[in-house]
Amino acid sequence: MKKILLHICCAPCSIYPLSQLSSKETYIMGYFYRSNIHPYSECIKRENTLKEYAKTVNLKVIYQQGYNIEGFFQNIVFREEKRCQACYFERLRAAALVAKKGKFDFFTTTLLYSKFQNHEMIKTIGSSAGKAVGVKFYYEDFRCGWKKGIEESKKLNMYRQQYCGCIYSEKERFFK
Repeated sequence: MKKILLHICCAPCSIYPLSQLSSKETYIMGYFYRSNIHPYSECIKRENTLKEYAKTVNLKVIYQQGYNIEGFFQNIVFREEKRCQACYFERLRAAALVAKKGKFDFFTTTLLYSKFQNHEMIKTIGSSAGKAVGVKFYYEDFRCGWKKGIEESKKLNMYRQQYCGCIYSEKERFFK
C-alpha cells in the first residue's frame, strides 16, 4: 500500500480529496501548515475544525508547530504580485520535507481542490519541491468535486472560511 501525505489548508477543502485518495487504496496522513494563515485567530479556527473532522474520518494529521508570520511576510514583502507562488512554494516544500522524513511515497495538497488556485503553478512547484527533496508529488485535479465538498461541509456544519488564508486574500475578499 502506498503512503501519501496530504497537505491540508482547511477541513472543508480536504473532504473531496480524501474521498478520492481513499478510493485508491492508499494510506493517507494529513499535514496542516499554518504560518500562511492570518490572522492567528483564523488559523486556530481552521486548525480546530480540521481536528474535529479528522476524528470523524479517522485521519491522522501532523500539525505544524509555531506560527512564523514574520517569515511569511519576509518572503512576500515587495513581491505581493507573486505572493501565491511564494506561498505555494513554502507550503509544498514543507510538505515534501515532512513526507521525506516520514518515508511517504508521495505528497499532494488540497490546494488542488480549489477552483481559485493556479493548478499549473501548484503542479510545477510541487514537482520541483518533490524532486529537490526526493519524494514524488502526486497531482490530481480535484476541482470536479468542488460542489460535492461544499455540500458535505455544510451538512457537517463545518467552519467555512471566506478567503484563502493570507492577509492579502482577506483584504481582496472583504475590502471593496
